[in-house]
Amino acid sequence: MDTIMKLATENPVVIFSKSNCCMSHAIDTLIRGYGANPRVYELDRLAEGNQMEKDLIALGCNPSVPAVFIGKEFVGGSNELMSLNIRGMLKPLLFKANAIWV
Repeated sequence: MDTIMKLATENPVVIFSKSNCCMSHAIDTLIRGYGANPRVYELDRLAEGNQMEKDLIALGCNPSVPAVFIGKEFVGGSNELMSLNIRGMLKPLLFKANAIWV
């Protein structure tokens, strides 16, 4: 869990994903569409990826990816991000985290 929390605080937006996950790609594209530049960790390409995935599940991520942290806070997975976007709350959240400026 410590590795996840440490990595989640290094950038305004952090996405834990897998290279073959279409929802992870969709969330990455959505966030980049606002002008943010998320740090993406593909668990299937990391030596500690299996343990990190278990830690994400323990955090409440089900499925484990995508898991999104904005402003050092766990926001959720694809359902939560899409919901925030539909309600017009994603852009202000990215702005507040200094992930975007305009």
